Amino acid sequence: METLYIEPGSPWENAYAETFIGRFGDELLKREVSAKLLEAKVLVEEYRSHYNRERAHSALAYLPLAKFAASCELVSVDKDFTKKLESATTLS
Repeated sequence: METLYIEPGSPWENAYAETFIGRFGDELLKREVSAKLLEAKVLVEEYRSHYNRERAHSALAYLPLAKFAASCELVSVDKDFTKKLESATTLS
């Protein structure tokens, strides 16, 4: 197995990341001015929570990511693993 890298200046090779980065910029970074790093971390965490738990995604039948993931019965995951995953993704 080998890592494939996106060619510089070729954002169309990773449309998912480019779409997310564009929306993240439009919805948060271009609207908020942070005076301190802690304030920026809090704003990003609030955005992450909103994006995952409340914001409707058209590709997921207008469900939030959390509801869509809960409706998928592909893998049974215990709650301890979910808590560990959430704490790992929380900004420190």
